[in-house]
Amino acid sequence: MTGAKHTFPDHFSGHASEYATHRPYYPEALYRFLVDNCPQHDLAWDCATGNGQAAKSLAEHFERVIATDASAEQIEAAPARPDIEFRVAPAENSGIAATSVDLVTVAQALHWFDIPAFFDETTRVLKPGGLLAAWSYEKASVNAIIDPILDTIFDDVEDYWPPERDIVMNRYRDITFPWPEVEVPPISMTESWVVDQMLGYCRTWSASKRYQLDRGVDHVANHEPDLRQAWGEGSRVVNWPLTIRAARR
Repeated sequence: MTGAKHTFPDHFSGHASEYATHRPYYPEALYRFLVDNCPQHDLAWDCATGNGQAAKSLAEHFERVIATDASAEQIEAAPARPDIEFRVAPAENSGIAATSVDLVTVAQALHWFDIPAFFDETTRVLKPGGLLAAWSYEKASVNAIIDPILDTIFDDVEDYWPPERDIVMNRYRDITFPWPEVEVPPISMTESWVVDQMLGYCRTWSASKRYQLDRGVDHVANHEPDLRQAWGEGSRVVNWPLTIRAARR
């Protein structure tokens, strides 16, 4: 059952190009796991593709990739590629042919969906034996000196996070998948970033944008001197706790 009509909570269209520039990349080990657990590699559907990051990696392993997003601005910001078909479509009504898909991926977005309706859609489009994988990441961590500054930046906007953020912080534990789950090995998600990359990332949080719209203040700027001093010159390793859940149709 799909329940009541669901309105797409669009928190990112207003800064789609900025979002594309300042987001971490998903690890190659994640894609290896997905490919190894798909019996066929004809068609992958990257749902809520955003800037197309996951779709680009999937295109290296699948004959075709369809990448959809409910936000036209996000699709426009994604770089055009001949091996990826970008479409504007909601997660719950993809327009993809029934039983045609080998893999459905949802990167950092399942919590925004009408989840029962989306699971109905994946049941419709996946081939028997096809795989659904959804993942999300939480607050970044660097070291004992920098982390308290990042925590303060995060705490500034605590009241501006949409309620769906709680689903992420609970690591998707409250979501019941429609089929048997596939065991996922531990996979780490890290980047080597300079301080400007971290500052840009913090400014793309949906809560940061809502805070600035409400108060007219860039809250990240308040902490930028402290973060720059603690970070120093050069790059540092940034780690995000990565939650991955997968189920087989």
